[in-house]
Amino acid sequence: MHLLSVEHITKSYGEKLLFENVTFGVEDGDKIGIIGVNGTGKSTFLKVIAGLEPADSGTISIGNRVTVRMLAQDPAFAPDETALEHVLGGDSPQLRAVQAYASAMAAIELKPSDEALQEQLIKANQLMDELDAWQLESDAKMALSKLGIHDFEAKVETFSGGQRKRVAMAAALLLPSDVLILDEPTNHIDNDSVAWLEGMLQKRRGALLMITHDRYFLDRVSNRVIELDKGQAHFYQANYSRFLELKLEREEREAATESKRQNLLRNELAWIRRGAKARTTKQKARIDRFEALKTDAPKQAGGKMDVSVASTRLGRKIVEIEEVTKRFGDRTLIRDFSYIAVPEDRVGIVGRNGSGKSTLLKLITGQLLPDEGTVELGATVKLGWFSQEHEDMDQSLRVIEYIREGAEQVKTADGSTISAGQMLERFLFSPTMQWTPISKLSGGEKRRLQLLRVLMNAPNVLLLDEPTNDLDISTLTVLEDYLDDFPGVVFVVSHDRYFLDRTVDKIVAFEGDGVITHHTGNYSDYQAFVEKQGAAAPAASKPKPAEIADSSSAAEPAKAAGKERALKMSYKEQKDFEQIDGWIADAETEINGIAVRMEEASSDSARLQELMAKQQQLEEKLEQLMDRWAELNELAERIAAQK
Repeated sequence: MHLLSVEHITKSYGEKLLFENVTFGVEDGDKIGIIGVNGTGKSTFLKVIAGLEPADSGTISIGNRVTVRMLAQDPAFAPDETALEHVLGGDSPQLRAVQAYASAMAAIELKPSDEALQEQLIKANQLMDELDAWQLESDAKMALSKLGIHDFEAKVETFSGGQRKRVAMAAALLLPSDVLILDEPTNHIDNDSVAWLEGMLQKRRGALLMITHDRYFLDRVSNRVIELDKGQAHFYQANYSRFLELKLEREEREAATESKRQNLLRNELAWIRRGAKARTTKQKARIDRFEALKTDAPKQAGGKMDVSVASTRLGRKIVEIEEVTKRFGDRTLIRDFSYIAVPEDRVGIVGRNGSGKSTLLKLITGQLLPDEGTVELGATVKLGWFSQEHEDMDQSLRVIEYIREGAEQVKTADGSTISAGQMLERFLFSPTMQWTPISKLSGGEKRRLQLLRVLMNAPNVLLLDEPTNDLDISTLTVLEDYLDDFPGVVFVVSHDRYFLDRTVDKIVAFEGDGVITHHTGNYSDYQAFVEKQGAAAPAASKPKPAEIADSSSAAEPAKAAGKERALKMSYKEQKDFEQIDGWIADAETEINGIAVRMEEASSDSARLQELMAKQQQLEEKLEQLMDRWAELNELAERIAAQK
């Protein structure tokens, strides 16, 4: 089914051409990844398709009754809105029914004997039945929980930026849409949440357009790739792995074509220099062809970032962490943790959001002090701290001014010295861009600038806190190559599984309740170990996940804990909990019956097709029931744990 058409759209900002004359269509089932270097206009491209920004020229045609929704990088929220209210705050009939029911329930709790309110609740209950909307609230809670938001009634305005993005994502996944547009959906969510989101989008019907730097995610979810490069769009019917092969083939073809053009241009130039005269039609045509060859040059390559920055010599003693404990309020994030860094260590730090990963890095930098134990740095240690946020960047400064604050001259890996402006050019900031205010840069360009500021100080211990957020894949590839040759020590907090597999050989895992474990190998090795342990141990022995999503606030853990103590099942949840085992058994019986009938109808193709369609419907129903069963049992366990 055709959903929308993009025809000849062009967009520029000032003199900068983002994309030109782009045409393509979106069909039901398309899962399209948008790829390009930071600053090429990927986010603007999606905003134009979503109708949030106008194109300079061209049209977007959307089919009748086709709904397009977009999750922006900076979603907006209403004042005093709770997480659950935002997720259920859509405009579909089912969501309006849920809102009416919630309002009636809240009112009846205040005045339980009010007959008018009782009548209102009955009508709201009937509407929920008619629209089959009972599942929506539980789906909303499940989506929030899977994305690391457990306090459903907390005000969104009290959340961190990462938490707000996850709330907005839960809403985008719950609201019905034919075309879902996601801008960096894997930013600010942990590895478990990324895996859950990956599965959700793989199963999701309709079409998907997304920008993401997560190469595993892109490989497993996408079936089409659009690459924005130097103002042009290149289309690939492939996932990320196949895209890399097809892109290489395209670049080889373009290089061969350019080589032929250059040879022909040299021959024609030699003829012109011999004194060709435009007296005949034939000679005039040849001169015109020469002029056409000159103007037919391909667009200038965007260049590749060069991270040839020096580092400082490192002594024997590097980072020694001994029996460190760190608490926030009554919650212990780190308990009796010890680690001694050795030369060329590559340590990946993983765990749920809010488990304390960034806290560990801040203990190493000295921004936080341990409650117990010690953190000691060697005398030669020079830290490079690449944080998640841009809070240390004065947005009013120009790019060159921000870099010159660090140093006027930068020492490169080969020992030579170059100016700040020359180093900026190596980081793909043209002389014109260097005089641009930081506030005008894209999110990825700000991250690239921040990375240069960190590296130009020649650190020998790098602390990278979510380095892959907002950086494009090309920049990540260069950073990975740089880390291969970096002679110092690297501690990296990341949810990007590909980046961890590519760069680290040790894993420090936050398991919950302050417990931290050490593992040798990259992230895939660690994940295989966890899956093996999970299969061998009973589910009850698994550590409880962190109940809050951010460790940056000491007040939030106590607040979340208070909400957990007040947990209870709604009437609908209690009713489902009592009956769901029977529903699952009935569904399994029906599926078995269908299988028997399919064997009996093996010679009747029409009947077999009908039974296969029925089987698929029942299997989808069973999958939904199993998800509901898991959610209700988890809720029941959390309620029981309060007693």
